[in-house]
Amino acid sequence: MSNDPSTPSGDDGLPEDLARIFRDLNGGRDLPPEVVDQLKALGITDADPAQVAAMTSQIKAMFAPGAQAKGVDVTAATSAAREVISESDHTMGDRELVLVEQATRLAALWLDQVTSLEAPALTGEAFSREEWVEATMPVWASLVDPIADGLAGAIRDSFTSRMNDPSAPDLQSLGLPPGMDMSMLSQQMAPFVDRMASTLITGQTAQAVGALASDTLTATEAGVPLVSDRVALLPGNVAGFAEGLDVELDEVWLHLATRESARMRLFTAVPWLGPQILAAVQAYARGIAIDTDAIDAAVREIDPTDPGAIQEALTGGFLNPAPSPAQRSALAQLETWLALIEGWVEHVSVQATRNQLPATSAMTETIRRRRATGGPAEKTFAGLVGLELRPRRLRDAASLFAALEERVGAEGRDAVWAHPDVAPSADDLDDVLGFVERAAAGESSGSEDLDAALESILSEADADRDTDAPEDGTDPGEDR
Repeated sequence: MSNDPSTPSGDDGLPEDLARIFRDLNGGRDLPPEVVDQLKALGITDADPAQVAAMTSQIKAMFAPGAQAKGVDVTAATSAAREVISESDHTMGDRELVLVEQATRLAALWLDQVTSLEAPALTGEAFSREEWVEATMPVWASLVDPIADGLAGAIRDSFTSRMNDPSAPDLQSLGLPPGMDMSMLSQQMAPFVDRMASTLITGQTAQAVGALASDTLTATEAGVPLVSDRVALLPGNVAGFAEGLDVELDEVWLHLATRESARMRLFTAVPWLGPQILAAVQAYARGIAIDTDAIDAAVREIDPTDPGAIQEALTGGFLNPAPSPAQRSALAQLETWLALIEGWVEHVSVQATRNQLPATSAMTETIRRRRATGGPAEKTFAGLVGLELRPRRLRDAASLFAALEERVGAEGRDAVWAHPDVAPSADDLDDVLGFVERAAAGESSGSEDLDAALESILSEADADRDTDAPEDGTDPGEDR
């Protein structure tokens, strides 16, 4: 029997590989003649063999054992992203591997002089672009998963509404038996739609993360805790960034290592901060409205003989650009967190390097502009998630931490990270001096207030125990 997928199989006239797949999906039984006739009417038997082969491959991938049923397939996305960057990836030399370790150790010594936040277990590591993709893809996938769920639901709703539309062709004209329960058919299609959405989102995530891999300078430059156990730089991207700067390459390395080390110290020493950032991004993604009109148009125009039709029809055109109130709230919180992180990182990095590196002022302004404007890769990810990971109020946040340190010292400056309830808010960025004065006043009376609060809590607890205790002295929890 021929292996050519365009070769008919038996009397049904379908390409052999497709017929086998459809039989497997139908519990090993041949498809009803009416369905086969409809597939023929769609032009599958006349399609180009290469198109049929590609479509067969896609269907096999969707329904292969272990195929991702929902959300982003991390393994597939990682593999596809690596293909995006494979030809342009940087081959690292031994000097670059050592340089990252040395720069991280030196940065740690400098930061020890300006902040009490510690992360002694962090080590320096050089990442190729592929290594960055592999290390960070699980986090990116967790941020994008809510969009996959929304997309799958929108596609299911579109198919269902079209099948129940009074103007839709009747079942017999579609080659389906009369009396078929359309709601049952919709339920049977649900796993296929989930996998279709997973395939779409996985491909787009791979493209976006692959593009970011060619642009990011350090592992967590985006302000998101993508790694948790190392200070990582991407030497190939650092070299490209340094071109055109009037700064020695080794000094560029030290500046970037110091900033990345400061960021990782913050994420490590303030354990609630990373989850807050991830939760804000996921809340925004979860609230993204799917453009059902775009989905409906795509479903109507899909050519089943074109294996790339669904991907092309739906890619990038299904996000509703109008944010919901919940999204606006999540976005405001996310922008505040990103600004506070980058403002603190910038301030302590300047404090750490200003007496060590001559180009501190120039590098600070260069990196600030880079973070404020973003680049093509960041815009690629914004097209996927619907937001740009950009600290829009970086200058305000850096000014806040500088003013706070001047008023209450470095320890008082870092104390605002003790709990999310005492961290600066967006309103505080509008009123930096007011926040500083309130923080100073709180610090001067903080210990007395804490002692008073603890004494009050203990007194209330004692009073509750006295009230609850039975007169006979028995344990109130015992059966009497």
